[in-house]
Amino acid sequence: MQVFNEIGQLKKVLLHRPGKELEHLVPEELERLLFDDIPYLKTAQEEHDAFAGILEEQNAEVVYLEDLAAQTIALHPEIKAQFIRQLIQEGGSNAQNFREELYEYLMSVRDEKELILKTMAGIPAAELGIRNRQPLADLIQRENRFLLDPIPNLYFTRDPFAVIGRGVSLNHMYSVTRNRETIYAQYILEHHPEYAPGLSFYYRRENANRIEGGDILVLSPEVVAVGISQRTTPEAIEILARNLFRDEKSSVKTVLALDIPNIRAYMHLDTVCTQLDRDKFLIHPGILGSLRIFEIKAGEDLFVKEREESLSVVLAEYLGADKVTLIKCGGGSRVASEREQWNDGSNTLCVRPGTVIAYDRNYITNSLLRDQGITVLEIPGSELSRGRGGPRCMSMPLERELTEL
Repeated sequence: MQVFNEIGQLKKVLLHRPGKELEHLVPEELERLLFDDIPYLKTAQEEHDAFAGILEEQNAEVVYLEDLAAQTIALHPEIKAQFIRQLIQEGGSNAQNFREELYEYLMSVRDEKELILKTMAGIPAAELGIRNRQPLADLIQRENRFLLDPIPNLYFTRDPFAVIGRGVSLNHMYSVTRNRETIYAQYILEHHPEYAPGLSFYYRRENANRIEGGDILVLSPEVVAVGISQRTTPEAIEILARNLFRDEKSSVKTVLALDIPNIRAYMHLDTVCTQLDRDKFLIHPGILGSLRIFEIKAGEDLFVKEREESLSVVLAEYLGADKVTLIKCGGGSRVASEREQWNDGSNTLCVRPGTVIAYDRNYITNSLLRDQGITVLEIPGSELSRGRGGPRCMSMPLERELTEL
């Protein structure tokens, strides 16, 4: 694995194709499971396949979370029981109440990919045929209740971990709903022969402070930007910075902490700011009036100071550019910028300098990008966007070319 920037030619990328976990969403559970609506799975899969197809056309190797997790269990059958126990242990009260039944059921699944997909989709009580263990709960909830919750946010592979240089931040997620997502990453990164050997961990999911990959932007080999957001705490950024500075294999010298409003619409830094080219960024204008920038460097412990300059000035300084252009999502229209940002107009994925993937529905922003010389590869997103995430959210780069800035 190797990611030293946001814009170098994308060589390998991790995705998760949406599965039955989306069909296990029900209206009364949407808020707890961090969804605003229920995507139509068939169309969501078609849109996701179009996304994967464009990535492959752009010479990126696409690998899937479900495949890597299944390969890891197949190559190391001795960890299967531990993997299942851990998923059940972190699966909530229903999973704990039926932990032995769930364990026996999942251990009986012989095909590794089928096992992985079942744990992702969630397991309803009816699938195990369990009745009369909890007579009151059975009468009230019946077979509709899940003994192991679905994990519907999995297609946003950006968040559970982040590749930084040749190491990773294995994250502690904001919501209990999403914390099980990082278990798959943990086993892949600790046991898969292609990824585990010699890997540095700059953050561990066992840390109590929250951090998510959508808040981590690798600007250069020496500079990482991290959002202080709804999903990432300043304490977690301090831990990440210390570990990056201490590791002899890390070239990071500066962490820029960008304090953005703590609201769902701006849940991650990459929902309001993504890099398009060496000297161009896409930004949601709604953050510019309140954004605070903190510069973190190694000292006796950490040396932190607030930067008073504008975001464009600070970015230009650290990227070695004469100037950095901030292109506003939705242009000068407040209505257009808020609408398109809500539909992830700011959340583009750069596949090489000056070429990005974006949702087709954000036509105003996409037109502005083209006017600025950016090549925009559009994908459909009517269903995928219902989960509140765009092309960058749906992808975890595992390898990029090291591009001269």
